Amino acid sequence: MPRRDAEFLFPLPHIPEAVGLVRRRAHTVLTSWNLPATTIEDAVLVISELVTNAVTHALPPAVLQMSRTTAEEPRALRIEVTDAGPAVPVPRPADGRHPAEHGRGNAIVTALAARHGTRVEPGAITRWADLPAV
Repeated sequence: MPRRDAEFLFPLPHIPEAVGLVRRRAHTVLTSWNLPATTIEDAVLVISELVTNAVTHALPPAVLQMSRTTAEEPRALRIEVTDAGPAVPVPRPADGRHPAEHGRGNAIVTALAARHGTRVEPGAITRWADLPAV
């Protein structure tokens, strides 16, 4: 990733309510960076998906990092969520009552990001996405 001209770190509370809190805080920060409204909307959705994954499926601690590249073209917004790795899976009901509520996060990130991926390090997993930030 090229040099960054803005950066924001936010430790994530490991509770379901963290997702809404993080969305609101990220929206405020991205607005202060003067990003286009559509970029902010896409970024908040990607953040929501990545944070939900960390809070629901991973061990704490977790942190959101957002950064914006310098004047290189095209400018990009990098979103990263780092957690301590997978938690023990919680079994889902066998009756299929909630299948539509889960499993779409990666497809949403793929659809909105110019690039995305996962970086695995000892004791940590980072899921990241780059969005165009004109």
